[in-house]
Amino acid sequence: MADGPYRFQQGAGHFYYSQHNQQNHHQRHGQRAGSPVNNTRIGGFSNDTPSPSRSPGPQSPAHNTYGMYNQGHHQHGQHGMMNGGTGHQRYAMQMSMSKQYQHQNHHNQGHQHQQAQDHAGHGHGAHVGGHQHNLSSGGMSNVQPHFNQHHMQNGTPSSLHSGLNKPPTEHWTLQLQLAQGAREMTMAHSHARNHPMVNKSIVAGVSSGMKERDKEERNRAGGETNDAGRQKQVWAALDFGGQNLKVISPTLFGYPFLTKLFLNANKLSYLPSAIGRLRNLTQLDLSLNQLTELPPEVGMLVNLRELLVIDNNLETLPFEMGSLYQLEILGVEGNPLHDDFKSIIVEHGTGELIKHLREQAPGPEPPRDRDWISLDDSLENLDDRFSVISWNTLCDKYATQSQYGYTPSAALDWGHRKEVILDEIRNRNADIICLQEVDLESFNDFFRSALAHNDYKGVFWNKSRAKTMGEREAKLVDGCATFYRNKRFILLDKQLIAFGNIAINRPDMKGEHDIFNRVMPRDDIAVVCFFEDRMKGTRLIVVNAHVFWDPVFKDVKVVQVAILMEQITKLAEQYAKWPPCKDKALYRFADEDKIGEESAELPEEPAPSMEYGEGPQIPLIMCGDYNSLPNDSGVYELLASGSLSSAHSDLNGRKYGNFTRDGMSHPFSLRSAYNHVGELNFTNYTPTFTGVIDYIWYSTNALNVTGLLGEIDKEYLQRVPGFPNYHFPSDHLALQAQFSVKGRKEKKIVEADFGPSSRDRRT
Repeated sequence: MADGPYRFQQGAGHFYYSQHNQQNHHQRHGQRAGSPVNNTRIGGFSNDTPSPSRSPGPQSPAHNTYGMYNQGHHQHGQHGMMNGGTGHQRYAMQMSMSKQYQHQNHHNQGHQHQQAQDHAGHGHGAHVGGHQHNLSSGGMSNVQPHFNQHHMQNGTPSSLHSGLNKPPTEHWTLQLQLAQGAREMTMAHSHARNHPMVNKSIVAGVSSGMKERDKEERNRAGGETNDAGRQKQVWAALDFGGQNLKVISPTLFGYPFLTKLFLNANKLSYLPSAIGRLRNLTQLDLSLNQLTELPPEVGMLVNLRELLVIDNNLETLPFEMGSLYQLEILGVEGNPLHDDFKSIIVEHGTGELIKHLREQAPGPEPPRDRDWISLDDSLENLDDRFSVISWNTLCDKYATQSQYGYTPSAALDWGHRKEVILDEIRNRNADIICLQEVDLESFNDFFRSALAHNDYKGVFWNKSRAKTMGEREAKLVDGCATFYRNKRFILLDKQLIAFGNIAINRPDMKGEHDIFNRVMPRDDIAVVCFFEDRMKGTRLIVVNAHVFWDPVFKDVKVVQVAILMEQITKLAEQYAKWPPCKDKALYRFADEDKIGEESAELPEEPAPSMEYGEGPQIPLIMCGDYNSLPNDSGVYELLASGSLSSAHSDLNGRKYGNFTRDGMSHPFSLRSAYNHVGELNFTNYTPTFTGVIDYIWYSTNALNVTGLLGEIDKEYLQRVPGFPNYHFPSDHLALQAQFSVKGRKEKKIVEADFGPSSRDRRT
């Protein structure tokens, strides 16, 4: 049997015919199951004749036989359903005869596509009177198609290739094979009956012939996907085929775990937009319905591998289908599609049509701007407030089509993305900006010069691997960039924390194999800056970190953050002893006479540098992509609670010196700024992962959160399967929090009160 998208062996839903009827084969039309009943193109056809394409009517002499057949009584000379062993011995005969039948009817130009009819609860499974032959779809591949250009009953062209006047291609042949297979699956629950769990003899379908997309290490995953949750689900497929359905119950869309959904051979005239909720679907069959359009939300089904809409009334396809980057098989035969869509899929196949839709898509309507969440409406200490942005901007070298196949190439282009990033930063008008995944070239040639116009200065280090590379290659290594508003802050110190280098040089880590095999190869870093407010004199430690991404290496993430907190603790103790800043002038004029009249007033005198008795008293802000979830990760627990047991499951029994012997701890009182609103719904948004992995941590003893940048417009997300896109240049969201510095409480001397004296009591 020739290769095709379907291979069938014996099983429920397949048919055979008796050997003695083969001799009359050439005398009959090669009518397929489900052909139109009142087809005027076939002369001499009477509605009184028991049609092999429909259930016999109540006046038909075959009606009683049909009822018996439905009860499982097999008639000699009639078709029988091979269910398990019944008819098993006839299977080899059926395969050879199917090929012979096809050859004999190659000349028959009147042979038409079948069209689904009203099932009236019976389906097309039982055919009585006259003989009906179901061809294996594989038999179509090596034979010239013999369909004419007439229209079927629903008004659609009999062939997708009709009117194109071009020789057949492998892609056209594939469409015909898909159509043949779909038209054979008109019986109620055909897909369910053919499922391998029901019929162990079914051979898995062959792929569409499309080459698997080249994939590189994603380097983008922030957490585990939903695969584990799907594995716990006992069932993940539903077959509603051949049920005469006109509408779909909304309850269906409450099953997001579904991976296969069959709605073929029904009477659906529209598909609800709620279909976009079933984002785990890999297979969707909508063939033999009455659909005139597909909702844009079908583009949310980015895990689809097979989508069949054969024999409907579709004239066009939504551009949102360009997001279906994993789609391997798209069956559209039997639809009056526009010629541009026809020619692409017939000549170049599914992948090229999806690419065309993706690249030509106009893009979604822009979302509403994110709301600002005010946590402190008072007007007190407004001058002490400052805001911080944290954002993983998606390095250009990671923004590839293989990693973001759902994104148009124009939206992935760095020339477009960098301008959107810059506009976002400028519009947010923050005092401190912490960016991750910025390469050296972008920092020097774009961000530093562009943000200088907005009074920002920057500090940058790229990952440790850059030290082993030449200058040209090192420019493309990403790292962490911290920008600060120069008129507000003075940079007192800056430090690089390279997790791997520090780990292997720790005395307690010597001889630990896990350090050398797991932690040392990861060159992730953090950048620490020590600032002083020019006018207020308060000081501030700002950390910009990027922790390892892979969810399999949870222990590495914990060790990296433990090293980070250990180094910050040491630096904070040093900064507590840092001498006062004496020169706070923003700039000086060489000649005071050049000062303009508007600037003649003397500026406000800067306050003296704040003194701190110990490191944890200094306000601390920790921004970054920590690639860890808030609910159960060791990283979140360590930062939020100040300690982590050596027995934590993320460490998985590995040995990391004192960290796993004594546990981990730090002296700071930290809280996630977005914890005030229960964290956002997500900070990283892709088809394979959606969750919170980016944070702005702050020391609660020294700072108050007064405002937060809110979440994304939920209506906008209904048609956007993932970032980046034209409006969001990274797969991560920009976070922004506003803080105010808490006032220092002076210790008051309280005189002891021993109560009234004895003399007072006597009086």
